[in-house]
Amino acid sequence: MSGPSILHHGLPRPTPRAARDPLWVRWTLTLVAFAFLGVFLFAPLAVVFVEAFRRGVRAYFESFNNPDAVSAIKLTFLAAGIAVPLNLVFGVAAAWAIAKFNFAGKSLLITLIDLPFAVSPVISGLVYVLLFGLQGWLGPWLLDHNIKIIFAAPGIVLATIFVTFPFVARELIPLMQARGNDEEYAALTLGASGWQTFRRVTLPNIKWGLFYGVILCNARAMGEFGAVSVVSGHIRGQTNTLPLQVEILYNEYNSQAAFAMASLLALLALVTVALKTFVEWRARAIGAARVKAVIE
Repeated sequence: MSGPSILHHGLPRPTPRAARDPLWVRWTLTLVAFAFLGVFLFAPLAVVFVEAFRRGVRAYFESFNNPDAVSAIKLTFLAAGIAVPLNLVFGVAAAWAIAKFNFAGKSLLITLIDLPFAVSPVISGLVYVLLFGLQGWLGPWLLDHNIKIIFAAPGIVLATIFVTFPFVARELIPLMQARGNDEEYAALTLGASGWQTFRRVTLPNIKWGLFYGVILCNARAMGEFGAVSVVSGHIRGQTNTLPLQVEILYNEYNSQAAFAMASLLALLALVTVALKTFVEWRARAIGAARVKAVIE
């Protein structure tokens, strides 16, 4: 094998252009990046935990004994627990259809998947109010059948599903397109059924991208504020999620309890980052191992 390899396995990597810049340039850029992160990320995060524990550990844990706080935590996990599995199924199905088949309306489907990224969450919440509210299009019918969606848990779940459904699909679509269809065609040629092909060929190839999408989807579901705020009605002990509970407590000048609730969201965010980092590391490690095996 002559010349530099594209994969650079067993050969020295070429020095990137940025690595040959003067030392002061590299240090300046690094310090600017860390200063920015310190001011806009680490400092606010530290303030949340400092304020949460300002009155001691006992006061911190007492903040979670409030029935309204318990209800907010349960509703947050309920909304995420319903939205994430549904978006998982939708994301896999949409990615499979877009990456593996050509059909009329394919471009429209891709555009619709990106819609929650372009539309404000508040607008999406208002759309659900116009559809399912008492004065909405379906409001009278829902009232006659004693079905409550707006200002109730179903509305919160629907709003959460809407703002989070692109995450899994958007992670899987480019991954499936990059891998192509050759392995699936080979499995079908050897007599595998569609389900066996998906379970034994497709799923192992996309599992780390799938985990990554689920992690991001769950993080957004638990932290969503705008759409949920519109459809919740802010009913204490019934329709407040954790972000809404933080706002209510802070507006009532109960800052210690507000920061305690916020610290729980911050912990969930840190866990999300840790899981995301692990998935990225694991995916890179497996990719490197496969490349090495091919070369050897």
